[in-house]
Amino acid sequence: MVDTMDELIARVQQQMYRLRDLNDATAAILVTETSADGAVTASVDGNGALVGLSLTGAVAKLSPADFEKALVDTARAAAYRAFAERGGLVTAYNEESAAQ
Repeated sequence: MVDTMDELIARVQQQMYRLRDLNDATAAILVTETSADGAVTASVDGNGALVGLSLTGAVAKLSPADFEKALVDTARAAAYRAFAERGGLVTAYNEESAAQ
């Protein structure tokens, strides 16, 4: 509980700064994953959106089905790691909020 309007304003400002920091940290997430054979490298942002994709000559040795699997599995692994990172940031934010 707050005793004065100044304390309330300071508390709200502090929460706004922390929320902005959370937003900035989430926006900065970039995770890159490479398939086991090195054929596919996928990069995703904090929302799991594919923002980068590179292929090596090793894709020429893959069947269409194997290429599809490598691509999807690699992008999925990157998204999984990005979501885990994002979840960690949100959990830390929520724990700090609960402590105040």
